Amino acid sequence: MCKTTRTDLSFIFFLLIFLYSWFPVTQGSVQKVCSQCGGGLRNSSAVGEFCKFNSSFVLEGRCCLQRHGEQELIVGLDLWNCSLTQVDEYLDQAFTAVIIDLSDNPVTNMSESAFQGFISLQYLALPQLLECPGGNTSWEHVDIFKSERICKGQKDACNATGDMSWLCPENSLCQPDGPGMFQCACASSYYGYKCLKEGAFPMLEFFGILGPLTVLTSALLWFSQRRKAKSS
Repeated sequence: MCKTTRTDLSFIFFLLIFLYSWFPVTQGSVQKVCSQCGGGLRNSSAVGEFCKFNSSFVLEGRCCLQRHGEQELIVGLDLWNCSLTQVDEYLDQAFTAVIIDLSDNPVTNMSESAFQGFISLQYLALPQLLECPGGNTSWEHVDIFKSERICKGQKDACNATGDMSWLCPENSLCQPDGPGMFQCACASSYYGYKCLKEGAFPMLEFFGILGPLTVLTSALLWFSQRRKAKSS
C-alpha cells in the first residue's frame, strides 16, 4: 500500500501555493474586507448615499459591491471608526472602489503605494492628519475638516499639469495607475525592455520555458526534502 509521507504533502503544498499565486482575488477575501468591522453601511454617509444611487449595487457588511457573474467587485468601502492603526492590507482587495471612507481611525501613516492601481477612486475620506495620496495636486478638491480630510476627483497623472508621459520610453503609452501615479505600457505591436522589441510577444516560447522550469524547481525541492528526511 502506498503511503503519503510528510515530504509528499509538503511537495503538494508547495505546488498549491505556486498555483494559487496565479489566480485572482477570491470572493472570500472580498467578504473578509467587508466584514472587518461590525455593522453595515451608514445611511447618512457618503458611501451609503453612493450605494443607494445604483439599484444594481449589493450591500455586504461595510461594502457596496457590484457583481459581474460570479465575480464581486468593491465599488464602495466604509471603514469609518474601525480602530484601524494601518490600512494597507485592507485596501488590496478594494482597488476597484470609487468611494472609500477611512476617517475616524487612529492611522498615522500609509505607504506611498497604498492606493496604487486605484484608477476609479473619486472620493476618499481620511483621518485629518493624513495627506491625500499623491498630494493635493493629484485631486480636483481637497477639503479639511476638524476630524477628517476629504480628497475628491482624482486627476489623471498622464494629463495633469507637469505631464508625466514624457518619462515613458518611445513606443509606449502613459497610463494612470492611481493618485499621482502612472505606468508606461507598450504600444500595440511592441514589447520587452523599454518596449524596444517589435512584433507579438512570444507567449508559446515564454510558457514553454516557464512550465518545465517550474516543474524542475519543484522536483528538486521535493527530492532534496526526501533526502533530508531519509538521513534524519
